[in-house]
Amino acid sequence: MANTYTNLQFHLVFSTKYRVNWIYPALQPRLWNYMAGICRDLNMIPMAINGVNDHAHLLVGFRPTHSVAEMTQRIKSASSHWLHETEEGFADFAWQTGYAAFTVSSSQVAAVKKYIQHQQEHHHKQSFADELRALMNKHGIEFDEKYLLD
Repeated sequence: MANTYTNLQFHLVFSTKYRVNWIYPALQPRLWNYMAGICRDLNMIPMAINGVNDHAHLLVGFRPTHSVAEMTQRIKSASSHWLHETEEGFADFAWQTGYAAFTVSSSQVAAVKKYIQHQQEHHHKQSFADELRALMNKHGIEFDEKYLLD
């Protein structure tokens, strides 16, 4: 797009279906790397990807033609398919239906990247449910508790 200039970064968060602890520690680096490859294949810019046993965080740069809903769905779908194909016992693996997406200003990229890179340490102190509530509140997003961890 000529004469179109954007700087679009999103912090994406989604969990495994029913928050099942599918993503064991030895799998995590391979899954995060695979998700980064999906992002690059979709012409996105993966800046940080990490998580723990039951959820993932991504800091991703978007193009102006990208839809957050479509790109998130494509990342989840392709990574789920990869897990079904490569990991024994993962035939029932699924990501949750929904997701959370937060815009990230350039001045906050380093802080969000650090936050994502330190997920393992972070979750020794805080549950995923409490983390997601805090993120939603920080970004001024109203939510219904019964759908928060759907």
